[in-house]
Amino acid sequence: MEIKINSLEELQQAAKTFIAAMGDNTVFAMYGKMGVGKTTFTKAICECLGVEDVINSPTFAIVNEYRSDSGELIYHFDFYRIKKLEEVYDMGYEDYFYSGALCFIEWPELIEDLLPENAVKVTIEENEDGTRSILF
Repeated sequence: MEIKINSLEELQQAAKTFIAAMGDNTVFAMYGKMGVGKTTFTKAICECLGVEDVINSPTFAIVNEYRSDSGELIYHFDFYRIKKLEEVYDMGYEDYFYSGALCFIEWPELIEDLLPENAVKVTIEENEDGTRSILF
């Protein structure tokens, strides 16, 4: 599936479309270049799910935990600063990835061997005209 985002004004609607298409999947691996909008899109998804906390990139914490308005746990990962897989083992990644909670993972290519088989690959691309395409 592809969702095209022509402007920031369309971001919330794109997030709602994405949520409607998530099905029973819980682990989403967000691929894309630095600055393409992985965190921005994840933030929009969380906002549409009713998260009221401040949502920002967990670059230094590696994982941020949020709750939706229905009490559902949401984990947001950023593995950009991971230097070796032992760091991910030490944080107990399985407890998150296999918890049944929603997991949005930025820089999944750095931990690819640890991703669950059913992780949904989401690619965010910047098009030549500055629009974004979300492919999954």
